[in-house]
Amino acid sequence: MNENEKLSKFIAKLKVLVEMERKAEIEAMRAEMRRLSGREREKVGRAILGLNGKVIGEELGYFLVRYGREREIKTEISVGDLIVISKRDPLKSDLVGTVVEKGKRFITVALETVPEWALRGVRVDLYANDITFKRWLENIEALRESGRKALEFYLGLREPEESEEVEFNPFDRSLNASQRRAIARALGSPDFFLIHGPFGTGKTRTLVELIRQEVARGHRVLATAESNVAVDNIVERLVDSGLKVVRVGHPSRVSKALHETTLAYLMTQHELYGELRELRVIGENLKEKRDTFTKPAPKYRRGLTDKQILRLAERGIGTRGVPARLIREMAQWLKINEQVQKTFDDARKLEERIAREIIREANVVLTTNSSAGLEVVDYGSYDVAIIDEATQATIPSVLIPINRARRFVLAGDHKQLPPTILSERAKELSKTLFEGLIERYPWKSEMLTVQYRMNERLMEFPSREFYNGRIKADESVRNITLADLGVELPKGDDVWAEVLKPENVLVFVDTAKREDRFERQRYGSESRENPLEARLVEEAVEGLLKLGIKPEWVGVITPYDDQRDLISSLLPEEIEVKTVDGYQGREKEVIVLSFVRSNRKGELGFLKDLRRLNVSLTRAKRKLILIGDSSTLSSHPTYKRLVEFVRKRETYVSLKSSEV
Repeated sequence: MNENEKLSKFIAKLKVLVEMERKAEIEAMRAEMRRLSGREREKVGRAILGLNGKVIGEELGYFLVRYGREREIKTEISVGDLIVISKRDPLKSDLVGTVVEKGKRFITVALETVPEWALRGVRVDLYANDITFKRWLENIEALRESGRKALEFYLGLREPEESEEVEFNPFDRSLNASQRRAIARALGSPDFFLIHGPFGTGKTRTLVELIRQEVARGHRVLATAESNVAVDNIVERLVDSGLKVVRVGHPSRVSKALHETTLAYLMTQHELYGELRELRVIGENLKEKRDTFTKPAPKYRRGLTDKQILRLAERGIGTRGVPARLIREMAQWLKINEQVQKTFDDARKLEERIAREIIREANVVLTTNSSAGLEVVDYGSYDVAIIDEATQATIPSVLIPINRARRFVLAGDHKQLPPTILSERAKELSKTLFEGLIERYPWKSEMLTVQYRMNERLMEFPSREFYNGRIKADESVRNITLADLGVELPKGDDVWAEVLKPENVLVFVDTAKREDRFERQRYGSESRENPLEARLVEEAVEGLLKLGIKPEWVGVITPYDDQRDLISSLLPEEIEVKTVDGYQGREKEVIVLSFVRSNRKGELGFLKDLRRLNVSLTRAKRKLILIGDSSTLSSHPTYKRLVEFVRKRETYVSLKSSEV
């Protein structure tokens, strides 16, 4: 098989995998809608029932509808989510919108149209996003040279060139040596470069400097990430840089503080925008005038063409049982409709011209990987695509921005969680372009080695286990503890006093000697829960709050959904309880981690994916409390080393039967 055939075969396989994952995601959403009643779906946070709506305004071509009710709304649906609005059955509705605001008793949704039925007694459901898959497939179908090259590198069909170090004068003087080296090598890379940014190593700061250096060299940059939050983080740091920055994407998905960087906002500031608004008003007025006449629907026109209706109207006669008066009405409708079409067509062309000018004048265009597939992004040409969160994005996703630039830089950490893939048959999609390239060409990468997040003692085990001991703590965080936040000291000398002491930054609470330590499974669930560990988490969190620690400083992590739900039911609402996936890219002052698995066979399930362990251990800044059964965990060598590390170096507490 020659190189072209190998590439074609891989591209064909990618399409099949994307199609499988698309079906799996839509089916998972539909299956849940079929399986759960509206009330049950509301209980798990993915639907809101009994809403009435009111149009509260219009913004950038969308109607804003505020949906509310007397009863408080508790939901996982959040700003930026795609939702479907229905009377009773969400599977039969095609009214889809985006959440733009969320309050205690209301949510505001942006909709393209607002049918009358959608304002009384409706439900709102979280919806699967088919647009992303369509963009992936369209992009794969139309791969350009840069996209094909990226895949050739990935498959080992093309050898990349060496990266030279380019001297530069940093805008940000606080960059450390590894950050500067990564930027220097990325600037000198003629094809691609990989920035390996482990936990807390200032990856975003490094990318912002790289973007500014690229622009200083006269280059146009397309900067993307998998999530809107990550894109906004970059935009936020570029706002005061003096660069012409344009944020592309649905305005409701962009942080309000950055509204003035959005393409939608910048268009309203363009000198031609007044003309555009005028055209739209004229179009709407013409529509109103047109609709005072009879529309030539099939039941009225009796097989007559538009031309025949217009000719008959000129002659003032009827035909085929259609009276002359109705012919005149329909002819008027057709004539005005032609003006409506022309007016809106002119408005569309003007809108396109304004957008094209804004994009072409920008130094940096920022958007999500998926939205880089929007036609408006193609109005510009780009020297380099800089892609954050590249290890959380599938190959089809990163190919969208890569396809639009001459070279690319990927930033991420392949030692943390990969993209989530629902379809068992499409699991290959979880291997990222970053991972494939760094395995094949480690010399095309630079690792950031100074972390600014956590106490050195919290960092030591993950650094040693996952990063060959290369990560060092910056002076500013090396010795930080909860004591710096002015918290009280725990009273007494029992087990919990030992667990909660601020100077004990890493604690393992071992349940191995408890007879009630075992995990269990709920009927019909594939997940796991552990009641003893849930109670211990509750005690730990209560103890922390009594010391004066603010609820927002505390996070609880557990690998299993059922354990998350159980712990959530025991704790105050302000405490964030999430699975490992929900905490990637996040940090808290103190983290309590429940491992859940406890059984006589030493089975660990997906705890064996060590990337989960890495993410779990690297979210806490000042204190980390681990709760688990050492006898079960130690069936795996890495967990065994973790337990031994804490036992020898940190605070190890073995619970006896009475200590809860």
